[in-house]
Amino acid sequence: MKDEERLRIWIEQGNVTIPQLFFQHYKVLEIKDIDAVLLMHMYAFQASGSQFPTPSDLAKRMHLTENEVSEILQRFMQRGLLKIQQGEDENGVLYEQFSLQPLWNRLLDIVQAEQTVVEEQKDKDEEGEIFSLFEQEFGRLLSPMECETITMWLDDDGHTVQIIRAALKEAVLAQKLSMRYIDRILFEWKKKRVKTLSDVEKQSKSFRTSMTRPVQQKETVVKKVPFYNWLEERE
Repeated sequence: MKDEERLRIWIEQGNVTIPQLFFQHYKVLEIKDIDAVLLMHMYAFQASGSQFPTPSDLAKRMHLTENEVSEILQRFMQRGLLKIQQGEDENGVLYEQFSLQPLWNRLLDIVQAEQTVVEEQKDKDEEGEIFSLFEQEFGRLLSPMECETITMWLDDDGHTVQIIRAALKEAVLAQKLSMRYIDRILFEWKKKRVKTLSDVEKQSKSFRTSMTRPVQQKETVVKKVPFYNWLEERE
């Protein structure tokens, strides 16, 4: 048989794309290797149009007996990783099929849980860095009361690390580096529902635009952009 003919036959058999999430996480679900192979054979059967492969069909592809296949399938259904559901063809005839959707749902739950852990760890790392950033800008170690103030901004007031960092930057630019000044900035931002860096930019731009005063000269116009003195803001 020529190589071209062999390649044609191979292509006509179709390709089965197995979700990477399955290989990455089936161990977390305590699925044994042989059981995982059986699931992939079922997935391959369904990809080729056979939605309800029998234990005999599966056993012919594996080094397992029909009874062993049946036991594994029963175990999957008991654990809620596999189910049998009814379908209806175009002629209205009911049929049964295996559904791997419960398995995919469990895998997605695992991925989401892992992402939550990563995000929480990232938040903790950023919170630790914000203390170091304050000490860097202040040029000294923070006092216990100053550390408590930052903790209150995070836990009680609900400010994000990004917003606190932006308030610190605002204080540095205004050359009014004090916890009281930064606290006032955060107070005003919370009152005005400033929650993102985009909101911060809009707030600062709006203030500086409104406070800009052109000075008319003979041929040029000079605009002076002041810093926002948050401590002097009035209601």
